[in-house]
Amino acid sequence: MAGIRTAVIGAGYLGRFHAQKYAQEPGSELVAVVDPRPEARDALARELGVQAVADHRELLGRVDAVSVVTTTPAHFSIAADFLGAGAHVLVEKPVTETVEQARELIARAQAAGRVLQVGHLERFNPTIVAAEAELSGARFIECQRLAPFKERGTDVNVVLDLMIHDIDIVQSIVGRPIESIDAVGTPVFSGAVDIANARLRFEGGCVADVTASRVSLKTERRMRVFRDDAYLSLDLQQRILTVIRKRTTPAAQGELPVTIDERSFEQADALRAEIHSFLDCIRTGRKPLVSGEDGLRALETAMRITAALAR
Repeated sequence: MAGIRTAVIGAGYLGRFHAQKYAQEPGSELVAVVDPRPEARDALARELGVQAVADHRELLGRVDAVSVVTTTPAHFSIAADFLGAGAHVLVEKPVTETVEQARELIARAQAAGRVLQVGHLERFNPTIVAAEAELSGARFIECQRLAPFKERGTDVNVVLDLMIHDIDIVQSIVGRPIESIDAVGTPVFSGAVDIANARLRFEGGCVADVTASRVSLKTERRMRVFRDDAYLSLDLQQRILTVIRKRTTPAAQGELPVTIDERSFEQADALRAEIHSFLDCIRTGRKPLVSGEDGLRALETAMRITAALAR
């Protein structure tokens, strides 16, 4: 079977990693990297031994699948062009700049019978994957995502830059509509909100408290999930999962009334897993782990939080 002809649109920090993974992936034939900046595309193309292209439209009809790793305002037009030309598309988060654009991309992918996957990378974190069976029945969820300030990513606010990862995970755990949102936040170093907290109340009673900051001194990605019978602590940065459960039998003298199960996971390549999954969906026709609809749902909630911040 011939390899899937692939390309990466955007040769910046993250685009370079995407291109490297496609070049390493069996069954992928990386054709080109695309970027209007010659210094970015030429260096990456030389590194990987592929074609350097200035305009993505030169590749329409020449590739089977692409990653769109540009600034968010460019996502829609580029993804729409490739879907229209019959290519499968993996688009970085947030999926598009507006909810209407996301709906349009989903419709185009469905009409063309093509895979549209959204790059919510944290879904491929081994800690999240291992905890999946334990996350149902959540009553309260707490998320903290902290990072030092970087110019990269400041084309959007911290909700769309960082918090959207946890929004996606929380909504996949709860699986119910949001009843109400309260949010506070402020700019610090950029012209957009750099630190924010949102409280999401879901139908059925679950509450999620989500904090994101890109002005912290350290990097931290933690999630805590409380159920009626258990408490889960997920350290997504250090890849440690701790599950504390009520004992099903009476505790012996001196024993805690709970059992504690802590597991740690080896360093994993979540981006490689994401791209492997994308290519596998193309080959098999199965639905992506993070579909266009998932990306839309996360974007809709991020926009609601952004509106609440503005109020």
